[in-house]
Amino acid sequence: MSDEPTSQPDERMDGRVDTDGVARQRPVYTESQVIMTTVKAVIPFVMTYGLFITFHGADTPGGGFQGGAIIASVVLMIAFAFGIESTRAWLANSTVVGLGTAGVFLFGAIGFGPILLGENFLEYTAYYPVFGDLLGLKEYEFVKYGMEAVEIVGIAFIVSGILMGLFFALAAGDSHSEPNEADLREGELRDGVDSATFGGESDD
Repeated sequence: MSDEPTSQPDERMDGRVDTDGVARQRPVYTESQVIMTTVKAVIPFVMTYGLFITFHGADTPGGGFQGGAIIASVVLMIAFAFGIESTRAWLANSTVVGLGTAGVFLFGAIGFGPILLGENFLEYTAYYPVFGDLLGLKEYEFVKYGMEAVEIVGIAFIVSGILMGLFFALAAGDSHSEPNEADLREGELRDGVDSATFGGESDD
């Protein structure tokens, strides 16, 4: 009797067809207590650092681009530690899209506001005659706080939303795509060859 081992599908693996037509297997999420514990300990510090970089980008090294990327990395770490699907369950796609959309809207509102007041795009001093007495701020302070508003509520929202959205889109891959006709026909031929090979063997 033949002692050749037969290949059994692994429920923990996702099947992929490579360019050479050979079925490949890639591992999906595997729980690791070490990674989960490490991520739990690191996340508060990473989030704090991301917010620090974002809020201090107007007058010190940093800004919305760097801070938004660091904040988005928190979600990526959670996904790597606890699984992409579980992360997607509590962080809805509408939240990610809304984050980027809100950033674009707020950036546009702050930037185009001076145009409505007769000044240039992102000319923060245009707000001084209107809101100077109301807010008790000096003219140069509108430049500082205007830049911080763009960095925090505009660029940081946009960058973090885009990075998180791209991550989930890349993680989804082509797992939901329908197999094409060539793949189906090749799979049927492969099954037929395997059946003829192993089915034709006789016991000694």
